[in-house]
Amino acid sequence: MDVLAEVEDRVRAGVRSRGIDPMVEPDQVRDLVDATVASVLAEWSADNDGEPANMRDLTQHAFSAVAGFGPLQRYFDDPEIEELWINEPGRVFIARNGRSELTPLVLDATGVRDLVERMLRQSGRRLDLSSPFVDAMLPDGSRLHVAIPTCR
Repeated sequence: MDVLAEVEDRVRAGVRSRGIDPMVEPDQVRDLVDATVASVLAEWSADNDGEPANMRDLTQHAFSAVAGFGPLQRYFDDPEIEELWINEPGRVFIARNGRSELTPLVLDATGVRDLVERMLRQSGRRLDLSSPFVDAMLPDGSRLHVAIPTCR
């Protein structure tokens, strides 16, 4: 059993079945994540020896994937990071203490599109060929600038 995937799948199913909006009701998602992680770990422990993963890591991963900004969430949560930008899916940068750093994070085009859609959802803005550039605000007050790459 891939414990990370199992927890994330069950949380997403629970969010859908309960009609929870993860961006509006993060406390309900947190409760669902906690219950799901405990349940999956109990099932895993019954079939295996030891722990499959750190409970805190499982909880954070599932919450970030469902109610946060997935693999980018750890950068949003780091108070030392001043800026984050994606030049292309395999080139994600952060700025810390005024210096830019290339992160080890590699996304795929679908992952980037899904993250942008999630980030723009609460702003009511959209990104498409009729609006190829958007300037919006995230719920925490951070600025979001997105541009569709030009076709060649």
